[in-house]
Amino acid sequence: MSNKLPKRPLLEEYYFRFLRTEDSAGFIEGVASHYNLQSLVTLAQSGSRMGRRGAVLAIGFLGSFSQNDTLGKALNDSDRGVRMLADHGIRQLWLRIGNSGLETGLRRVIRLNRLHRFASAIDLADELIAIAPGFAESWNQRAIAACQLDDYQQAINDCQKTLELNPWHFLAALGAANCNLELDRIQPALEGYRLALTINPDLDTVRSQIDYLARIAEDRS
Repeated sequence: MSNKLPKRPLLEEYYFRFLRTEDSAGFIEGVASHYNLQSLVTLAQSGSRMGRRGAVLAIGFLGSFSQNDTLGKALNDSDRGVRMLADHGIRQLWLRIGNSGLETGLRRVIRLNRLHRFASAIDLADELIAIAPGFAESWNQRAIAACQLDDYQQAINDCQKTLELNPWHFLAALGAANCNLELDRIQPALEGYRLALTINPDLDTVRSQIDYLARIAEDRS
């Protein structure tokens, strides 16, 4: 009788190697040479625990917004490791729509927001939205800038549009909730936080915020 352990599936081998070496380029090259995105989507949904982790990690590196639904569902996976990888990976997919010009413009908006140049960020986001109104992340980045300029209702409107275009965008749900809270709208804020937690159950600080606001809402009723 052989004492050899059964050989792992190739995707799991690549994943374990990545964990040991943190060589993302090697992981991407290896996976891309043996798997297409459709097979990765299938494995992310129905593979073994480690297979799902490897598939979700690979989609985060190789995928586009077309795989947004796959990683959105993975946010509710039974395995915490899968959920953590999906949380990181899905944020990358939100920036990818297959149009290099729009993606470059979006990266500029994000940079302007990080530099606190919010008015300029809004101007550039306006241009991107005019060109491609279906690009959800442009609306989200404009919402971030509007919120920082205390234009809370505009930010809420943009967050709602983001969620209309991308129902997995838990950060937009959080943004709308935060802005409603700034306007002392407790019930809409609660709804936004609950939506964010439904989409991404690992938002532990949101859970405590919901408990806190629920007590306030009860005291006011």
